[in-house]
Amino acid sequence: MFTDGVTTAGGDPNPVATAAKAQGIIIYCIGLSGNGGIDVQVLNDWASDPDSAYVAITPDDAELEDLFEDLAQNIAKPGATNIVLTDHVASCFRITTLYTPDKGTASLIDSNTVEWKIEELGVSQSEGAVLEFAVEHIGPCSGTVEVNADIDYTDDEDNVVSFPSPEIEIDCGTDVHEDCPAVFELSVDGCEDTVEIDAGDLYFGSLGRIIELNVTLKNVCPNKRIALAAVLTEVDTLGIEHKRGLKTMTVPAHTGASCQDVTVRCIKFVLPEDLDVSGSSTAMCNERNFIARFIAHYIDNDFDCCGMLF
Repeated sequence: MFTDGVTTAGGDPNPVATAAKAQGIIIYCIGLSGNGGIDVQVLNDWASDPDSAYVAITPDDAELEDLFEDLAQNIAKPGATNIVLTDHVASCFRITTLYTPDKGTASLIDSNTVEWKIEELGVSQSEGAVLEFAVEHIGPCSGTVEVNADIDYTDDEDNVVSFPSPEIEIDCGTDVHEDCPAVFELSVDGCEDTVEIDAGDLYFGSLGRIIELNVTLKNVCPNKRIALAAVLTEVDTLGIEHKRGLKTMTVPAHTGASCQDVTVRCIKFVLPEDLDVSGSSTAMCNERNFIARFIAHYIDNDFDCCGMLF
């Protein structure tokens, strides 16, 4: 059917299309933009399922000629075998989720490429296939952007296949944000259980401070959880430490093949201004000094004292 989907004469086409499909008739709908545009939902209702295989829309004459030629070749050929489809998404996207296709198998080659293999399709009857995956915009492109960079298709019958080219409108707006506080990197080397750092000068323009700590646990063995504690104190002018906070957490086990570093980020401490022990009379924006300490140990272990399990 070559149509804009708008019925101008006759009765309701839906029962006719439904009856035809029930008798095994395959209906392709080719969208042609008219004065009132295209009613895409109507084309999807009339056409055979899935819509991605039997509905095509194009306002371009040259593309329309190519579409009819490809369609004629595919209808005349007895299906396809050993199909391999490789979809490369644009570089400003990354694939986040790959769903199981209704036919064949799909796998991620990398964060921008998915490969879909189907042993045969449309050999004994007319049929389509659907694969879905989710992408995330990671920049820097904006405006109207094509999701696919290109799609490679091959089969043993040398079929020619046309695919839709979905577009996404990306408007990130104006990037306005407050600068993040200074970052103090912490690491625990070797067999050390504690690390100490002087945070130095911290200046904030509000009635209080927020300290956000990162720590890297070195050479963590696989399949072992870590118990981690972060202890924060504030140092007054006499060098005396005052307690400011304690946080404990469980760091999930990683499943790598060997020991690897595990970074714990954004351990936050809230420090109201009335806790300031710097001795300054200005009350705000003065220098405050802190010390952060970390304690970490394995939760999971294979220790068995004298054969007595705990």
